[in-house]
Formats: sequence, structure tokens, C-alpha cells
Amino acid sequence: MTIRTIMVSVDLGAATADRVQLAAGLAERLPARLIGAGACRVPSFLPVGDMLAVERIYEDEEQRAREQLEGAKALFEREAGALPRTEWRSALAEPLAFHAEQAREADLVVVGRQGPTDGDPGPMAVPTGAVLMAVGRPVLVVPPGLERLGPGCAVVAWKDTREARRAVRDALPLLSRADRICVAAVGPDAHHAGAEGVAAYLAGHGLTATTHLLPDPVIGAGDALLRFAGREGADLLVMGAYGHSRLREWIFGGATRDILQTTPICCLMSH
Repeated sequence: MTIRTIMVSVDLGAATADRVQLAAGLAERLPARLIGAGACRVPSFLPVGDMLAVERIYEDEEQRAREQLEGAKALFEREAGALPRTEWRSALAEPLAFHAEQAREADLVVVGRQGPTDGDPGPMAVPTGAVLMAVGRPVLVVPPGLERLGPGCAVVAWKDTREARRAVRDALPLLSRADRICVAAVGPDAHHAGAEGVAAYLAGHGLTATTHLLPDPVIGAGDALLRFAGREGADLLVMGAYGHSRLREWIFGGATRDILQTTPICCLMSH
């Protein structure tokens, strides 16, 4: 896989500027075209009572939404810097539907982490889990405060699922730039053969990886992965997303949900 176009979600949350800088730096190194995407829905009102008053309220809300989009555009243009190939896409629309539509032109979609301690990203933000399910592209989840994705260590979280296989393939352009790659097999069914098979696949692409076994994490697979990544000094975590039913994951918890909300490093996920 080759990454030729990156799409970054642009809202007016506190972490947006850093996220756009990170996406721009990635686009510069690959190199790739960078699309900034922002959408804001105009609230609808039931036509009850004074219709002129309802129309005035709608016009005020529409003007407010257009001003938010202009603010997002200015932020994108400022933080994207002097990249030679950038585009801005925006609409008065529901943000998730708009991002899913625009992602058809992207090889990679960059979105922000939305954890319980990350604050309100505002009405233009897209829910990270829903984006994963909707866009049909690999998604790079960026936590607040990161302006750059370094070329240091990458951890591949391995479980023998189609989502994990897809994630490894999708991540090849980023893994090829890593200084070091660790393949970590996680869970009670983890075994060295699976991790070694992934290492062999990477070797076929000219990449060297070490293999690690996390067979029975007492603290949960998501926490075990993040602790392992922390010990290795990783900059990137690669994993499949929602191997179980998404409803089951969000009701009972799961590695995807935990990492979406708490990852301190960039995480490339594929569904």
C-alpha cells in the first residue's frame, strides 16, 4: 500500500492545531496530498408558532455554522504551513456522514482521540469509533498534545483476525519508516507462531521485527498493549479494530474501546 492522500478531521477543539501539524508533517515525509475536512450541522427546528421567528433562528444558526467552518479553514491553512498540495473540504452537514463521504479519496484518515478527560471537542468533531466503522479506510487516532509522529518504535498488536491482518498491511508505509518494530501477540490464544508469521510477512517487505508474547494480561488486553508500548518507547501502535461485535465492545468493553479513549501515542486502526 502507498499513502498518497491523507485526510485530517478539522474541528475547533483544543487539540486540533496539533493534529493538523502532525498530519502535515506526515504528508510532507511520505509525501502525500493533505485534505482538511470540516463539517457543521445546522440545527433543525419544528415549524411551530411564529414562522418568521423560526426562520430568523435558523438563519442565525446557519450563520454561526458558516463562521465555525471559516474558523476551521483558517486553522487548517495556518497549521498545514507551506505544504505544496493541500485542499480544504467543508459543508453544512452532519460531520460523520461528511467525513465518510470525503474519505473515498483518502488512503489514511487522521482523527483526534476522544477520551473522558479530553474535554469537549465541539459540534464539528466526529466520534472516533463511528469513524472507524464508517470510512472504510485505516484511521490514525492522535491523542492531544502530539504535533509529530516520530520514526522511532512501532508496536504491532497481533491477534489472528482479518482486522489485524488488514491493519498490518495498511500500516506498511509507516512501518517502513520506523527505526524498530515489535510484534506483540496478546490474549489467552496468543502464540509465537502467529507473531513470527507477521514478522515473516514484514520481512518479505524488507522490514525486521522482534516478536513478543503477552498471553494472559490480568489488566486487560488494551492496558497490556499500552504498557508494553510504553516500555518499548513506542511512537505508534498498529492494531485491528472491533474484532468483536461493536455493540458488544461498547457494552462490555474491549481493547478497541480502551485504546480509543486512553492511548497516549498515535494508533493506526483498521476495521
